[in-house]
Amino acid sequence: MTSTVGALDPAMSPDAELTPLADYLGSVLRRLRALPALDLDLTQAHGNVLAENVLAPHPYPAFDQAAIDGYAARSEDISHAVPSRPARLSVVGDLAASSWRPSRLTLGTCFSVAAGAPLPVSADVVIPGEWTDQGMASVEVKQPAKRGYGIRRIGEVMPEGAVLAKAGGTVTPALVGVLAACGIGHVVVRPSPRVVIISTGDELVEAGRVSQPGQVVDVNSHALTAATAEAGAHAYRVGICDDDPEALRALIDDQTGRADLIITTGGSGTGPGDMVRRILSRRDGSRTGNVVFTEVSLAPCGTLGFGTVGSVIEVPIVCLPGEPGAALIGFEVLARPVIQVLSGAEPVFRPSVRGHLLETVISPTGLREFRPAVVAERRGGGYTVQPLPGGPRTLAGMAEANALLVLGERVTSAPAGSTVDVLLLDRRR
Repeated sequence: MTSTVGALDPAMSPDAELTPLADYLGSVLRRLRALPALDLDLTQAHGNVLAENVLAPHPYPAFDQAAIDGYAARSEDISHAVPSRPARLSVVGDLAASSWRPSRLTLGTCFSVAAGAPLPVSADVVIPGEWTDQGMASVEVKQPAKRGYGIRRIGEVMPEGAVLAKAGGTVTPALVGVLAACGIGHVVVRPSPRVVIISTGDELVEAGRVSQPGQVVDVNSHALTAATAEAGAHAYRVGICDDDPEALRALIDDQTGRADLIITTGGSGTGPGDMVRRILSRRDGSRTGNVVFTEVSLAPCGTLGFGTVGSVIEVPIVCLPGEPGAALIGFEVLARPVIQVLSGAEPVFRPSVRGHLLETVISPTGLREFRPAVVAERRGGGYTVQPLPGGPRTLAGMAEANALLVLGERVTSAPAGSTVDVLLLDRRR
């Protein structure tokens, strides 16, 4: 299997005091490559990202057809029809969508047709039934129709050779329909990344119980598993791993065989109990991984880890803080773009807008802060941005937020009424 991660970039060196977030993300994402492409059956490809452009091999529709139910006729035969003097046509047959024998119109005749039926030769209009007396052997047409009305010509929707979808786009239900209509049964896509999520810490206990002194409920593995699935990946929650070096090494080694990406939370600091950093960093001669932990100009995260693990197959790993709100922000800033690159998706980052701030906010000097917010469209255009509680209360704010307010490293105060950047979050229901 070809590795999806390139060599370490010197720009990621932990020796730098504080690495600008943009530089850090660029250095990480440049190391990654999309997963190898697969040829999948059309129905199995839903939700995956296209690895190449898809062209229409045939025109759609493949033949001239009725777009509505009614009567296929010649426009010249009904050009003078009015309610007081309707045009009378002889109905010479019925055509359904399943009809296949060629048919032809002559002067003063028409066919009763269903939507999707092949158009008779010489027919250039389909008259809606409500414009007629809906006769069976003959029909009276009470108003004229312009040439081409009620007709869908060959290739009108998609001509042969047209680009149906571009590489990097996601296969949606509507796109599945378009591809099927154009005679496509297989597409080449990137597989959805398999992402393993591990929470570390002796203090962690499973969700569903109230923590006691010395215990913390494992929030991260549950929240990040959901975030990973929302990002379009296959998420596997491993759960809690104690701060036991051998157990953590064994767990990570075991997961490299099933994962395209591993995400850990906790243990990324410099304290004596921060086992993730100790066993994954090459600085202590460890063979478990080749991970660099970098102090990034990012609030509320600070330290982020990225590199590879695995002796046979190198699997990328993202190491996030243990505080739940910071872990979710770190996922949005780092882990989600990594997933998007592995899946071949474009664009890699969330969409962003600029909006008017509803209240003044203070931001730490020298850090790019991501703060939960609610964005709403303004009457007359534009957006308003309402900041939500940040800092240690970020987790509660994230649950309510539909966006992240972004304040740059040089911003220490953003007054109410100023224009700010916000990332729009998915909130699928």
